[in-house]
Amino acid sequence: MAVSRDEIVKPRTDKREYRRIVLSNSLQVLLISDPETDKASSAASMDVGVGSFSDPVGLEGLAHFLGAVSFLQHMLFYASEKYPLEDSYSKYISEHGGHTNAFTDSEQTNYHFDVNSDCFEEALDRFAQFFIKPLMSADATTREIKAVDSECQMNLLSDAWRMSQLQKHVSNEGHPYHKFNIGNWETLEVRPKAKGVDTREELIKFYKEHYSANLMHLIVYAKESLDKLQGVVEEKFQAIPNHERSCFSFPGQPFLSEHLQILVKAVPIQEGHELRISWPITPWILHYKEGPMRYLSHLIGHEAEGSVFYALKTLGEYIIYVICAS
Repeated sequence: MAVSRDEIVKPRTDKREYRRIVLSNSLQVLLISDPETDKASSAASMDVGVGSFSDPVGLEGLAHFLGAVSFLQHMLFYASEKYPLEDSYSKYISEHGGHTNAFTDSEQTNYHFDVNSDCFEEALDRFAQFFIKPLMSADATTREIKAVDSECQMNLLSDAWRMSQLQKHVSNEGHPYHKFNIGNWETLEVRPKAKGVDTREELIKFYKEHYSANLMHLIVYAKESLDKLQGVVEEKFQAIPNHERSCFSFPGQPFLSEHLQILVKAVPIQEGHELRISWPITPWILHYKEGPMRYLSHLIGHEAEGSVFYALKTLGEYIIYVICAS
């Protein structure tokens, strides 16, 4: 049974129905019922409150490995105890008109999919098992380290990725923002093995310690009624373990005074000129209703004659990118 339930206030023009519930394992869920949705629009998204900032020292990229665009991410999508056939989840989704993906951010990892509505309940069951009893076999671990390494090698040819890593490099070494967050063969295989560390064992340990129901948020969107969706969610996600983990916090600043007001010049892979301006601001989540970054982005990025963008482009043929780092 859910331990709490709230109806959501919505605009009059919105015909969908919403309900927020909290399961007895402390998993927070938002249910969205849309009877008018087309047949291929049922979807779900699970957000886990742990990301690359929580990578263990010496195992950079572990959180990314656990997810689907990351290591743990990659590993969860492989197989579970209930569905042991490798990659059966992804195949099931694609064979039934859907898509699936995941990403690892600094403080969260997100898994999501959409699928034909008539296959949604089974897809949701397969999805839930990743957070209940994933297998994470030894063979899959080695293969996925190689996949992560290939992803990293491809990123080396991306100017956007290279500039992002450069920005991390010039940040405060004592802050987790400074870490190499993607992972590759060196950080996930060579260095751990040289120290006698088993990456798979560390992966399982990371999962058990951090993937707790009370740090997860689930959104389910389908054509069924709210009562129907609630029953399905309670049945399939109630078994996710709750280890009562505290939310992660990372005090300090990624950029101190000595890291500011500096000019860094870099040679890009592709020909062109870019001017990137970065500065620290108050974390945007504290002001999400006002959206101050939208104002800054609009004012600085506006291309009309007389704007900052227009002046810089006229003088130096630059493309301006505004990066607001919290």
